[in-house]
Amino acid sequence: MFGFFQAGRNGHLRRVMTLLEEAHMARIEHQAAAEHHGALARMYAERAKRLEREVYGPGSASAEGGAAHKSADDKQVVYALDASRRLDGQSKSS
Repeated sequence: MFGFFQAGRNGHLRRVMTLLEEAHMARIEHQAAAEHHGALARMYAERAKRLEREVYGPGSASAEGGAAHKSADDKQVVYALDASRRLDGQSKSS
């Protein structure tokens, strides 16, 4: 008499199991994407360091000593396309 409730219950459990599997797959995909973006962030940080050394020279206080005690997030980033601009606000000619 109440057999029609069982079929719906099994269908609901199958749907929940499918959603659970999809959630696990999404978590794995997002973890992989986070690892990828972390690796890209490290790569670009190293690239910025190389470019700063190229622009300011290896003996520059702003390239080495000034930022040595700061974490990677606290460092200033050079965005200027003009090579005469410096982190300390002075131009190359002064």
